[in-house]
Amino acid sequence: MNNKNIDLKAPIGGLGASRRSFLKSSALAGGGMLLSFSWFAKAQAAQNMPALPEQWAELNGYLKITPDNVIKILCPNPEFGQNVMTSLPMMVAEELDADWKNVVVEMGPHDNVKLGPQFTGGSNSVKMYWKPLRNAGASARQMLIEAAAQTWGVSASEITTKAGVLSHSSGKSAKYGEMASKAATAAVPKEVKLKAPKDFSIVSHSKKNAEGLKVVTGQPLFGMDYKVDGMLIAMIQHPPAFGMKLKSFDAAAAKKMPGIKDVFSFKLYDDGFEQSGFDTRTFNEMIVVVGKTTWEVMNARKKLIVQWEPAGDLKETMMGRAGKKEVTVPGRLETTSSQFELMAEYAKKPAQQLRKDGDPEAAFKNAAQVIERTYNAPFLAHNCMEPMNFFAHVQDDKALVAGPLQAPSWVEPTLAKILNLPADKIEIQMTRMGGGFGRRAYGSYVYEAARISQKLKAPVKLIYTREDDMSYGIYRPMYTATYRAALDADKNLIGFHVKGGGIPENPVHANRFPAGAVDNYLAEGWEIPSNVTIGAFRAPRSNFNAAAEQSFLDEVAEAMGKDPIQLRLDLLKRAKENPVGKNNDYDAGRYAGVLELLRDKSGWGKPENAGKKRGVAAYFCHNSYAGHVVDMVMRDGQPYVERVTSAVDCGVVVNPDAAKNMVEGAVVDGIGNAFYGALTHKDGVAEQRNFHNYRMIRHNEAPQKIEVHFVQNEIDPTGLGEPPFPPVFGAVANALFKTTGKRYYNQPFMKNGANEGQKL
Repeated sequence: MNNKNIDLKAPIGGLGASRRSFLKSSALAGGGMLLSFSWFAKAQAAQNMPALPEQWAELNGYLKITPDNVIKILCPNPEFGQNVMTSLPMMVAEELDADWKNVVVEMGPHDNVKLGPQFTGGSNSVKMYWKPLRNAGASARQMLIEAAAQTWGVSASEITTKAGVLSHSSGKSAKYGEMASKAATAAVPKEVKLKAPKDFSIVSHSKKNAEGLKVVTGQPLFGMDYKVDGMLIAMIQHPPAFGMKLKSFDAAAAKKMPGIKDVFSFKLYDDGFEQSGFDTRTFNEMIVVVGKTTWEVMNARKKLIVQWEPAGDLKETMMGRAGKKEVTVPGRLETTSSQFELMAEYAKKPAQQLRKDGDPEAAFKNAAQVIERTYNAPFLAHNCMEPMNFFAHVQDDKALVAGPLQAPSWVEPTLAKILNLPADKIEIQMTRMGGGFGRRAYGSYVYEAARISQKLKAPVKLIYTREDDMSYGIYRPMYTATYRAALDADKNLIGFHVKGGGIPENPVHANRFPAGAVDNYLAEGWEIPSNVTIGAFRAPRSNFNAAAEQSFLDEVAEAMGKDPIQLRLDLLKRAKENPVGKNNDYDAGRYAGVLELLRDKSGWGKPENAGKKRGVAAYFCHNSYAGHVVDMVMRDGQPYVERVTSAVDCGVVVNPDAAKNMVEGAVVDGIGNAFYGALTHKDGVAEQRNFHNYRMIRHNEAPQKIEVHFVQNEIDPTGLGEPPFPPVFGAVANALFKTTGKRYYNQPFMKNGANEGQKL
């Protein structure tokens, strides 16, 4: 448990007061009310803070109401642009019956015991906090009602609330702030009734980004903004190629450069260190240059004279869900063309069976027609707009670290180990992230900053350049997959086979559609070890799976003489009414609902759209369903996505405008990666190191219109950050076929400078 936190009144960069003193003083000063809630352990109102229990299962929210009726809601999860700083507090405010105009939102401190998981990723933020945060708001509302009932001498059942005001049939009324002090002494109710979705007045109604004004006016929100007096700047020189390590270096010239304080080498992990699942790091021994300013450090780093040598095969100990295991990291210098050749060889070998229904071997043997296609995709770099950075101030008995981080609770145990400090002596402050989508779930850059600060005994901010970030790893893996479909003489689909692999993981989700919809089904997977480090990339594995699967289904539909949407609906009908197997991880009804909405809103198959070059794809991942119809034209001799119609089922939509923005962003992101995204290597060296040769989508290449529609239901929210992204790839590929008459099997679909990713 972390016993320190950000002083929420202090400007960013302040060292902060202790959480306990902050909570207590805030509650008592001015007679306000500060509430913290848990539904798995008893909690006390802030005015009784000395009796606050030490162990909490989940924090359902921190809520402060001041006498002047200002309501402060702490957001538990870090923000990287998906707008959780607005949507999560909206859920508290809804059940509180607050006036949203009076709500002030603040980022909560790191405390996973009281604030819950505090992990932004996996499209889980809204999903995992949906009930806890609503319970927090509802319990606060009930405590305010009890306070008013006691004050007015009436029954609590006779009091109503609306927009931050308590009212009684006698005509008595009071703002929440007037009852806050008394309510703070009340016991937290054990059970509360939550609103039905039809009664929502804040949730499901669009609210402006709570931090929008701060973002556009350049207020210090991001890790790159973080600074304290006396802070030094550090940059790392890592090996130039995967498979290399440090041999020796001469820093004499670098140390003579203006503003330079020190140059030294360091190891991130000590020998024998047991890594947890997200302790991924690319190079263990590096050189660091430390100085007064970023410019001075960058220039000094250029003066280093370094000798590198082959790293050889390395053995590492990893701790995972299955326990401890020894992993061998190969030492070869890898080249993209050779990697694709190696994957093609592995694809021909026997693979691990992941799922088997019926007798697929017999189905293919007896088929009247077999359709077989292979799809490939390269490494992708995250390219967060804010390059990796982190602040650390490590002292003998405590440590403060601060910066952009998706999973503070995953970082804390490793920090405690490498710094040899108790976890309660490590304070983690979370800033807004300038992009994440998986990259900032891996804490190696945090540990590097901490190691450097510990060595120097000074506050340090570590900064990566764009070139550092793109050549340092944690990429989306390389993937390949071969799909086969067996048709009988009547063009019925009687067999389906997917065999996928990759470097260094396979992409196959064996229990996803069309598993469960085909009598004879086989899924297999294989993997090739590599020293190129990989990690979660928006919708891991699904971002490739959807591209390949949805492209293939279009070819199957064509061979069967069926409309692409109708084929999918027919298969989903089978999966719903008479499913094959019991492990299908999708809801066929919800999946079909998205396709039906998409067909309706896009006018798919309507005579007026007959001349349009269109592609469709739909996919399930991260508990939600999304689909797109892409309208493509040729513009200046190049294919251009002119319009996109999107349909999504993610359950209750908390903030419609923000949700629409997220889908729009996923569409643009998907188009850019499908057309241009590729990170290639030659002899272990990243060939793309900045945006001059790592092609990103440009403003004038974004669609003219993206029309977003949501399935209306009362299902609890099931996630939105990732699900709209994967099907974009397949829809673009299918639209390309309609536009160019060619099928595209290799990403990226458009050539990009030195990138040779396209092979038609």
